[in-house]
Amino acid sequence: MNQHPGAPSGGDLLALYLNDHLTGASVGVHLFRRAAQLHHDRAARETLIGLSREVNADRDTLIALMKRLDVSPQRHRMALGWAAEKAGRLKPNGTLIKRSPLSDVVELETLRLGVEGKACVWKLLAVLADSDPRISADEVDELEQRARRQID
Repeated sequence: MNQHPGAPSGGDLLALYLNDHLTGASVGVHLFRRAAQLHHDRAARETLIGLSREVNADRDTLIALMKRLDVSPQRHRMALGWAAEKAGRLKPNGTLIKRSPLSDVVELETLRLGVEGKACVWKLLAVLADSDPRISADEVDELEQRARRQID
């Protein structure tokens, strides 16, 4: 593939990609916690709490992987993601003060999409592990399998 002058290098693109996923993971942790706090069904709430802990652990693992790859987390991007998630709550939902009955559905769909994206980052890192000794193929394979269980 030909690279255009001034285009980011492969390492720069990987850094952007990983920071995008770190931002998503940070937002995801908050969404899982919020969904768990607001869910009325006790069993569902406990499931969401467990998923929140796993997603937080996955986020920590991503940060450790980024460190091994010499990729610095861009905190300003995480702050923007946090603000975007808060702004997303302001959408019209048919009620002004209370949560809409659709809020749970929309939040769960959003969380599922986030976990599916996380499975993709682990899959990409598994491919890169073939040529980069800083990435453990076994580790990212295990993380991808955990993401698949979270989706289920």
